[in-house]
Amino acid sequence: MNVIPCSVKTLKGLYDMSGVEVGQHLYWQIGGLQIHAQVLITSWVVIAILLGSIIIAVRNPQTIPTNGQNFFEYVLEFIQDLSKNQIGEEYGPWVPFIGTMFLFIFVSNWSGALLPWKIIKLSHGELAAPTNDINTTVALALPTSVAYFYAGLRKKGLGYFGKYIQPTPILLPINILEDFTKPLSLSFRLFGNILADELVVVVLVSLVPSVVPIPVMFLGLFTSGIQALIFATLTAAYIGESMESHH
Repeated sequence: MNVIPCSVKTLKGLYDMSGVEVGQHLYWQIGGLQIHAQVLITSWVVIAILLGSIIIAVRNPQTIPTNGQNFFEYVLEFIQDLSKNQIGEEYGPWVPFIGTMFLFIFVSNWSGALLPWKIIKLSHGELAAPTNDINTTVALALPTSVAYFYAGLRKKGLGYFGKYIQPTPILLPINILEDFTKPLSLSFRLFGNILADELVVVVLVSLVPSVVPIPVMFLGLFTSGIQALIFATLTAAYIGESMESHH
C-alpha cells in the first residue's frame, strides 16, 4: 500500500502552500527569517480591534448588562451552543479555542470590506484582510488538525487509532488520507472565498464605481460571516468526531 507516500505528499503540499503568492508582497528580513509583513500588520490590527473591544465592553461588568457587555455575552452563548451541538457534553474546554478561531476569522473577513486598507501605501504590494492570504488560512487550519488529534488521543489513548479501520480495515488508506486532507480543505475554502470576494469588488469598482459595488459589498459582508461560521463549525465537528465512540 502507498498510504505513507501519499500522506507525505499531502503534508508536503500543505507546506508548499505557504509559498503561494497572489500579487506583490512586502517582506521583512529578521535574521535568517523572511516575515510576510502585510499579513503581520493586518493581523495585529485585527487582534487589537478584538482585544480593545472586549476590554472596553467588559472592563466593568454590570448586573444589568450594558450594550457592549450584552453583545459579547450573546457571542459567548452563540459559541457555546455551536460547540455543544458539534462536540457534545464535553464541549466546555474547547469553547475558548473555537471562539478564538471564529472571532479572528470573522473580524479578519469583515476588515477586508470595512477598513480602507488600500489608502495605506507600501513600498511593495498593498494591505488586505489577513484571511486573503494563504499563509494565514494554513496557519489557522494546522492548529485545528492538532486539536482534533489531541482531543481523540486524550480521551481514548492509543485506542483512538482504531477509527482508521472502521467500519472495515479495507478503508484504512482512505481514513488516513482523510485526516491529512482536512486542513487542506479548510485552508483553500476560506482563502478562495475571501480572495474571490475582494477581487469581485475590485473589478466592479473599476467598471462601475458608483452604484453596483455597494450591494456586492453587503453580500460580501454576509458571505464573510458565513465563512467564519463554517470554519468554526467544521473545527468543532472535527473535534467532536475524534472524541466520539466507534463501534
